[in-house]
Amino acid sequence: MTHVLVVNGPNLGRLGTREPEKYGSTTHDELAALVMRWGVDMGLEAALRQSDSETDLVHWMHEAVDTGKHVVLNPAAFTHYSYALRDACALIPAAGLTLVEVHLTNPQSRESFRSASVISGVATGTIAGFGVDSYRLALQAVAERVG
Repeated sequence: MTHVLVVNGPNLGRLGTREPEKYGSTTHDELAALVMRWGVDMGLEAALRQSDSETDLVHWMHEAVDTGKHVVLNPAAFTHYSYALRDACALIPAAGLTLVEVHLTNPQSRESFRSASVISGVATGTIAGFGVDSYRLALQAVAERVG
């Protein structure tokens, strides 16, 4: 079975209560259940993690490379400035694994500082603006790439 690590960055543990007009009313626990169900439906074994710590996210990218897991990553605010996370993410496609950058909202339609992503240049692809469905689309992309 193909393993996928779904990683959420800072403040995403507050889904459902943090700016629901932007991020929706689905909680992080509900998103985790959806990710698991979608994964099973697509023949993937998905695990979801969340941290507000840049260090955790970097370590999880290293772990994904070391264990051969594809990654769906919502780097949240780290999208725009974390070169440490970007460098860790670059290891994933270099190892022959898929990295999909995902966002609940469309960063291009928000504040100007959100328009730049240091992650997208090393990601296999980016999916943004479809709410929690962005995760389903990202898992689908992984499933189709690994066949």
